[in-house]
Amino acid sequence: MTTPAIGLQLYSVRGECSKDLAATLKTVAEIGYVGAEPYGYRGDEAAWLGHSAQAVRGMFDDAGLICCGMHISTDALLGDNLARTIELNQILGNKFLIVAADGPRTKSVAGIAELAGILNDAAAKLAPLGLFTGYHAHPFDAAEIEGSPAWFRLFRQTNPEVVMQMDVGNYLAGDGDPIGAMKEFVGRARTVHVKDYNAPLTGAIGTGEAPVAEFLELCETIHPTEWYVVEECAPQGLGFEVVQRAYDALKAMGK
Repeated sequence: MTTPAIGLQLYSVRGECSKDLAATLKTVAEIGYVGAEPYGYRGDEAAWLGHSAQAVRGMFDDAGLICCGMHISTDALLGDNLARTIELNQILGNKFLIVAADGPRTKSVAGIAELAGILNDAAAKLAPLGLFTGYHAHPFDAAEIEGSPAWFRLFRQTNPEVVMQMDVGNYLAGDGDPIGAMKEFVGRARTVHVKDYNAPLTGAIGTGEAPVAEFLELCETIHPTEWYVVEECAPQGLGFEVVQRAYDALKAMGK
C-alpha cells in the first residue's frame, strides 16, 4: 500500500494563520508538508478566517499545498449549513469533512445515537459528490459510556463510509486503546492525526508513550489511509519549530 502523504492541521499554527494565512501556508509547504487541514469551520459562510473560498484556494495553490481535510462543527452538516460546507470544500478541492469534536453528544448513549444519525445522513448526501464526512478523536471520546467507550459506540452505529479520524495521542490521553480501535474498525481510517502522548499531555512524535510506529503500520496495512495529519501545537499556535520537529520525526520513521 502507498505510504500516506503528510499534512498539517493548521490549528497547530493558528496564531500564524490569523496573522498572515498566505505566508503561513507557504512556510508549511517549505517545511515539507504536502497538505494542510483548516480548522474551526461552522458552515455559516463559504469562507474561512475571513477569506473567501476562492481566495483560500488561491493561497493553497500558491503555496503548492493540497487541502487534505477540514475540521468542522457538527452544525456544519445540518440544514442550510451543509450546502455552504459543500461549496467551500469543493472549491478547496477537499473531500474530507471531519467533525473535530462533539463533547456534548458523546457524553450519553442518546447523544451518540443522535451524532451517528447526523454523520450517516451527511455521508449519504456527500457520497454522490465524492466527499466524505467523519469524526476526529479527543481524549473524552475514550470515556466509558454504559460499559463501552464512546468512540466504539459511535462507530458501531455509523456506516462504513463515515471516516474514523483516529488521533493516536489524543485517544491515549483519555486512557483509550488506539490500536484496539484501529483493529476493531478496519478500513475506516482514511485520514488520521499523528501526535505522541507524554503524560499528562499529548506531545512530540517519538518522545512519549503512544504506539506511533504500530499505529502507522496499521494505517498502511488494514486501512486505506491517505493522510498522516500532524497536530502538534506551540503555545497560541505561534512559530513553526514544533511543526518542523514533527515533520522531521515522521520522515525519520521513513514516512
